Amino acid sequence: MGRKKLIYGIEDKPRLSVAILAGAQHVLTLFGATTLVPLIFGSSMGMSEAQTALFIGCVYFGMGVATLIQTWPKLGSGLPIVQGSSFSFIPPIMTIAGLYSSQGPEVIMQYVGGALIVGGIILGLIGYTGLVGKIRRVITPVVIGPTIMAIGFSLAKTAIVQNAANYWPISLLVVILIFFFSLITKNRFLNIFAVLSSIGAAYLICLAGTISGFFPEGHAAFINLKAVSNADWLRLNVFMPWGAPKFDIAAIGAILAGFLCVMIESIGDYHSCAFAAGIDDPSEAQVSRGIGAEGFTCALSGIFGSVGTTSYTENIGLINLTGVASRYVVRIGAVILILMSFIGKLGALVATMPSPVIGGAYITLFGAIGALGIQNLMRADITSQRNILIVGFAFLMSQGLPEWVDPNRDLFTMSFLGETLGSTVWAILKTPMAVAAICALAGDSLVPGTPEERGIAKS
Repeated sequence: MGRKKLIYGIEDKPRLSVAILAGAQHVLTLFGATTLVPLIFGSSMGMSEAQTALFIGCVYFGMGVATLIQTWPKLGSGLPIVQGSSFSFIPPIMTIAGLYSSQGPEVIMQYVGGALIVGGIILGLIGYTGLVGKIRRVITPVVIGPTIMAIGFSLAKTAIVQNAANYWPISLLVVILIFFFSLITKNRFLNIFAVLSSIGAAYLICLAGTISGFFPEGHAAFINLKAVSNADWLRLNVFMPWGAPKFDIAAIGAILAGFLCVMIESIGDYHSCAFAAGIDDPSEAQVSRGIGAEGFTCALSGIFGSVGTTSYTENIGLINLTGVASRYVVRIGAVILILMSFIGKLGALVATMPSPVIGGAYITLFGAIGALGIQNLMRADITSQRNILIVGFAFLMSQGLPEWVDPNRDLFTMSFLGETLGSTVWAILKTPMAVAAICALAGDSLVPGTPEERGIAKS
């Protein structure tokens, strides 16, 4: 109930042409956010255009490798779940950038790399030793639901203000096309490639408008093809492109906040992905391998000059929209990402996607993410007054508290907590899904409730 009929299940292998297009759809779904993350960091670190282009390539490579490892059942969760650059790492990495701003972007990236290696090893141990299983026992649907809701709905500003509102006609066209291709038309091909078809159609309209002069340079829908011609063909510096990682306790302490967030987020994502893929809830061993793989690949990202990677909720929303849950398709998408990381002009072409097109896709996908959180809540007793109060409190805090915490960092760093611990607490409390998880976890653990109420009763 509430689950779209699957066209391809987790073990299915569509013919290669279909798999490549469906894998490309995963790439297009995530590329806006994954490109936005290095652009945000590059600007804050003072990177040149060439350094930013290198950073984007590093991120694509790290994501592709991480996705291949995560979808391998012997080392990862085996779920059809894409690994991408997480917004959860933005606050702690910005903290690191502030700590070492006087030393230049390459040195900052060396400290980021060292922090990712240490934090990744810690998370990997939590996962592979099975310790995460003990944590998982208290991560009930009452906790997962508002956390996933906070992820989707807190991204409304990113979808609307930062992207869609730049030019509403194109953004709304993408939304309408996605609804039409996904829900209204009965054409199986269009159902599978609803997002890809919508983005492609909108991109071609923007390209035609650019060539005809209807969208002048500086317009949100303008496509700058000069960036493609100026880009290098190949990028070959894969390992430690910024230099050898540096290790510092302040940077490591700050990054741990991000790892706390992504661990809780990912446990919820595994359940959402399994639900969207039409399979049973992930087992304790499966969750442990998934978290272990995330830690291991985050450590690798520190070596690759990338940022931390985690399960990508946007692409779970894509599975829900298209009914394509094939692990094989996700792996094809990972290979495309790795190839993109080496081909500079290809990455540059993808980066020409106008922000209104991205915004239109985000409106539907982020909304689907929030709805997946509501679906998770349906596993618990949503009519229970206990659960209504806990979920309402957690979700409201997730939308309000980070807005107060963000500009008040000094209150944490100048208190008895000190600079390192204060920055860590600040980074956690300014992240909406972390606030939702902490509040829901506290409420669900402390307020008495039956297994049926909490959604953990044995069936």
